[in-house]
Amino acid sequence: MAATTAQSMGTLPSGMEICTTAPDIFYLPELVFGGLVWILVASTHINPVNPLGWVMFVSVFCFIMTLLWMIMFAAGCHKSSPVWAAADFVYHGLAVIFYLSAGVELAYITLVKKSALLFDLRVYQIDIAAVVFAFATTLLYFIHAILSAIRWKHF
Repeated sequence: MAATTAQSMGTLPSGMEICTTAPDIFYLPELVFGGLVWILVASTHINPVNPLGWVMFVSVFCFIMTLLWMIMFAAGCHKSSPVWAAADFVYHGLAVIFYLSAGVELAYITLVKKSALLFDLRVYQIDIAAVVFAFATTLLYFIHAILSAIRWKHF
């Protein structure tokens, strides 16, 4: 219970409170891990390009949206409205679905590439790291979505 304060469940945090309250404490790890997925996928030349386009879209979209979401919460744009609590749950639930699909696709492409004749160990290791961070990011968004649902329920 290190991430809780005296704040009641019926309010949304603003300012620096987003760094100390659950589920908002997950914003920064989501940004770091999501940014790592983005960087790792972008750092290698991977075929086929089109499926990895989805992975890049998910990582960039979720990074930008999470950053904007965090800024709006820190600025207090929500005015502690239950609509924002619901929107927080919906966004993070959507991010879970997006990242789960991107992680599965990235893992499949990594396995297919391993069986290819032109196998590059360095690129393979970068791809494995991207898969691990994609699933770790999925877990962070999932925990955030569950805690956001609980907060929304108590609004």
